Amino acid sequence: MISFVKGKVFDVTPTYVVIDNHNIGYHIAISLNTYSKINADEELLLYTLQIIRDDAHLLYGFFDPLEREIFKLLISVSGIGPNTALLILSAMTSKEVQQVIANEDVVALKTIKGIGAKTAQRAIIELKDKILKTYDVSADTEKTTIVSPIKDEALSALEALGFPKKRSEKIVEQILKENPEISLEKTIKEALKRF
Repeated sequence: MISFVKGKVFDVTPTYVVIDNHNIGYHIAISLNTYSKINADEELLLYTLQIIRDDAHLLYGFFDPLEREIFKLLISVSGIGPNTALLILSAMTSKEVQQVIANEDVVALKTIKGIGAKTAQRAIIELKDKILKTYDVSADTEKTTIVSPIKDEALSALEALGFPKKRSEKIVEQILKENPEISLEKTIKEALKRF
């Protein structure tokens, strides 16, 4: 089991990083949250989880141990594989995932591509007690607001096209509420129709 990898950043994209450790390049899948914390000019240490399948040996990397623990919890749920767990950790921080599950916020989980109502409910049922007992999280009556990467990018694109920010935000939020799995391109096209 590889617990962590430390070395120079050889290559980095929003979905993976290659770390050069003594002339061996480790290809490690990452979340957008981990990607946003990587400085390619500095030596990098990623906490890792190795998953061995019949056809591949895969490494998943995390900037902090908490993200790795939340990833392990997520993949323990039937219907959530490693790629879907990375999508969840790309759309939310580890703390937000904990809060969403503690609050039983099915709607927030359903906004992630690949997560339907049944999978979201299963994740909450299976993980709520573990999260409340293990981590310093309390169930709030308030629902957590998730910042969607698609929402941010769509708003940036609309603003660049000269549309007013407030109106754009209302339209994009409505589109994402109606269709949580919509792509960025379709979100922008739909928003342009509604102006």
